[in-house]
Amino acid sequence: MKPKILVVDDKPENLVAIERVLKDLDVDLVKVTNGNDALKATLHHDFLLALLDIQMPDMDGYELAGILREEEKTQTLPFIFISAVYTDALNVFKGYEKGAFSFITKPFQAEILINKVKFFMEKYQQEKDLYRKNEELKQINEELESFSYSISHDLRAPLRALNSYSQMLEEDFLPQLNDEGKRLVNKIKHNAIRMGNLIDDLLDFSRLGRKALTKKKVVMDDVVHTVLADLEPLNRHHAKIVMGELGIAQADPVLIQQVWLNLLSNAVKYTSKKADARIEIGSSQDTDRVIYFVKDNGAGFNMKYADKLFGVFQRLHGPSEFEGTGIGLAIVQRLIHKHGGHVWCEAEEQKGANFYFSLPVQ
Repeated sequence: MKPKILVVDDKPENLVAIERVLKDLDVDLVKVTNGNDALKATLHHDFLLALLDIQMPDMDGYELAGILREEEKTQTLPFIFISAVYTDALNVFKGYEKGAFSFITKPFQAEILINKVKFFMEKYQQEKDLYRKNEELKQINEELESFSYSISHDLRAPLRALNSYSQMLEEDFLPQLNDEGKRLVNKIKHNAIRMGNLIDDLLDFSRLGRKALTKKKVVMDDVVHTVLADLEPLNRHHAKIVMGELGIAQADPVLIQQVWLNLLSNAVKYTSKKADARIEIGSSQDTDRVIYFVKDNGAGFNMKYADKLFGVFQRLHGPSEFEGTGIGLAIVQRLIHKHGGHVWCEAEEQKGANFYFSLPVQ
């Protein structure tokens, strides 16, 4: 389907002249002689550009441009004023004030109009290609999400069998096993549990990524207090927690609680080997966003590897140092991006880590 251009001029001979100028371009022209017909045309067609005469009876080009800018469907429609009468600086300025991309005075050189139209045709094709690529990417991501969910779900059955058989082996045959046999049984159980945790986290990653966003007013202080209460049993090293005012945010309450849970559970975990463990929670506000942070003085990490931190199954500490599956921060990033925000971090080995996330101000 060819892209369409709306041409509005009360004089039919001017419409014919413009059609002749643009005859070699691969576009369809929808020609009308007044503002009302132009508005009707926008209801039935999608245009890449409008060429508007100014001096017309009933509704002039300025009025038409103002209405086009107010309508949702046409508020971003680029248009060019073409006029033989209103060519003084004041009217040209008024045209640009109405949102015109350009102002062409009659008589004009054909090449000027052709080049301007070609520019918008190229822009239209680029936007069309970008939309197609985004749709393809969206479909691929949906297929990957579905595949990830299916694989994770299907792995549960053999894992349950593995757990059951290792439990039976331990209960029924433990006295007959030597020390090496007992060690291997414990190894099987430990890795089965670890695999189960991986699958659970992968399912969470897939499920939370597909969940529709339902934004409402969220009292962040309440959310964090709830999360800290849930994490209290893990804070066996009695890390000192300092919390500033967090205020109210526009967010999905379920998803934003998951963000805080993942960040704070990491802070508790990675300070567990510190005698004077400290976790600080707070926020600050820019003009267009609120920034929240979780800072700790725990194990930290080398910033050289920070780019890996938010990837799935990426870990900067071995399982013998700290337990985990390497999905928690990937979930944080996905959920914050879903909210239109960003996530970043600062850290130093053995001195702690600072994690930040931003949410747009509504």
